[in-house]
Amino acid sequence: MHMEQVEQTERAVFVYEPTLEDFRRAVRARARRTGAGRAETALVPLVTTGLILGLGLIREFPPAVLAVCAVLGLGAGAFGVARGRRGMARRLHQVMATYGQCRTVADERGTATTGRTMSYTGDWKLFTRYAETPELFVLLGGPRASCLAVLPKRGAEEPADVDRLRGILDRNLRRL
Repeated sequence: MHMEQVEQTERAVFVYEPTLEDFRRAVRARARRTGAGRAETALVPLVTTGLILGLGLIREFPPAVLAVCAVLGLGAGAFGVARGRRGMARRLHQVMATYGQCRTVADERGTATTGRTMSYTGDWKLFTRYAETPELFVLLGGPRASCLAVLPKRGAEEPADVDRLRGILDRNLRRL
């Protein structure tokens, strides 16, 4: 008699309520750990400053005024970047908040998230990289993709799920 064995795949389960702070931290992690995030952090203030200084040079402002313009340009650019990130986190949270409490199961195939009002699945092809913070796993799409998913560690169904998810992610995505 031949018994068929069912292969058990490793999986990690997270149950959590998405919070605005989760998405703020995820957007911050994306900004710090990806080339695109670092570029927007630097380029927006530099371009703003360059435009203001260029206008000042064309108008022949005195050096002291140009220095003040440079400082104001850097400040305005940095403020714009911070405001844009807050807005991005708020929009992501608004979408996910409609799910209510989420249950995400991650395995070798990808993730499946079920909420009160919706559910979605995604295989690992949707994401290419991930970042880990003390509070979160942040899944990121490719360089030109805007995919971003958040798995809060506080939602681990059991403590070992954090380590299991880290192992699954390491096998399927590139760690940043």
